[in-house]
Amino acid sequence: MIRRLGTNDSYTASSRPLERRLRRISWLERREEARDFIAAFCSETGRSQTAFQKRWSDVRRQMRRSGSYEHTPEELAFGARIAWRNHGRCIGRLFWESLEVFDCRHVTAPEEMADQVFRHMTTALGDGRIRSLITIFAPVTASRLPSYIESPQITQYAGYADRAGKVLGDRQNVEATRIAKSLGWQAPVERSRFDMLPLILRDEDDRRHMFDVPASAYREVPILHPQAPEIAELGLRWYAVPCVSGMILTIGGIDYPCAPFNGFYMCTEIASRNFADRKRYDLLPEIGRALGLNTAPHAPSLWKDTALTELNRAVQHSYRAAGVTMLDHHAASEQFMEFHGREQSSGRRVAADWRWIVPPQASAAQDVFHLRMKNFHPVPNFYNARSEDGRWLMPFYGNHHQSRLEHGLDRILRRWKLWKRMPW
Repeated sequence: MIRRLGTNDSYTASSRPLERRLRRISWLERREEARDFIAAFCSETGRSQTAFQKRWSDVRRQMRRSGSYEHTPEELAFGARIAWRNHGRCIGRLFWESLEVFDCRHVTAPEEMADQVFRHMTTALGDGRIRSLITIFAPVTASRLPSYIESPQITQYAGYADRAGKVLGDRQNVEATRIAKSLGWQAPVERSRFDMLPLILRDEDDRRHMFDVPASAYREVPILHPQAPEIAELGLRWYAVPCVSGMILTIGGIDYPCAPFNGFYMCTEIASRNFADRKRYDLLPEIGRALGLNTAPHAPSLWKDTALTELNRAVQHSYRAAGVTMLDHHAASEQFMEFHGREQSSGRRVAADWRWIVPPQASAAQDVFHLRMKNFHPVPNFYNARSEDGRWLMPFYGNHHQSRLEHGLDRILRRWKLWKRMPW
């Protein structure tokens, strides 16, 4: 069902939510990112120096005329894969070359965008063997802001807060649920902890459009424990495909604010974070009681470790029994170490954020725990907002041979760019 909502005529360009999130870079910085990207594309795809010079000349000509340029389908697909390879917060980058890219830059109507997103979800799920996909819609240009998805994920559960401050469902989505209800969404008569929220898009005029997520676009997995039937009695479940839709893809100085992408879950993302975090479902006390553990306030706190381990075991078992792709945190860590080794063998440094790469469960038992990491935010990449991670993004030249003077000048230039981008 589609519901088109009223316009926000009072918005000015600078007050629009998307405008506040986009990076602000100079024309010279945009030109630098474009040249670095075109050079990387030609180098890694085996194109000649003559081909690079021809394409770079065409890009410069477009930028002089309009301040921007248009990626070819091949450049777009390459840029999306490199953005995944560069993203320092993702542990599952081993298969970055297998990312499937759907070029939907011509799709601009919200109804058609929603249909395409739901097709993306159906295709990604398939028979349970999840495929990594990204669907890329229109980019930002000097003359307009394109339509984009306001929901941070395509599928997410509602959170209902009562006057006493208690929450039924996902605490992270209390505000999203309030917004959806204010726009006309009707919650089920019998509310539960796992009610699917609608998808919300904003069009070029900043009007909201709301779409109910069809049942064909997602699959839910009931959480069962192989040896503790009490876990099944809690009625827990989670969706199969995590599709992130709230991040901005930037390629060669061009921003794509609507580029939903999916991989597949690592068990700790659901068990140790979504279910266990106090700001999410805060289920550890329930799990502990279901397992017969002493969860009293003054009891030894190690019951939490047992509850977390058994909850991870239940999630892993449930997804495997349902035939849905999932990794445990040990396998994911091993894959990241393999990815790290491959990148080093290719002469590339790996951007990585230790806080995001190291799993929250059995951290010290993983090789990644002991790996020195630095997130130098190379481009292409994904970012949330310029006030957070967006202002750090810029070309990284550390993979090339540099003299000591060139290395020093590069460091000074990076610091100058960051100083300009600070919200003074």
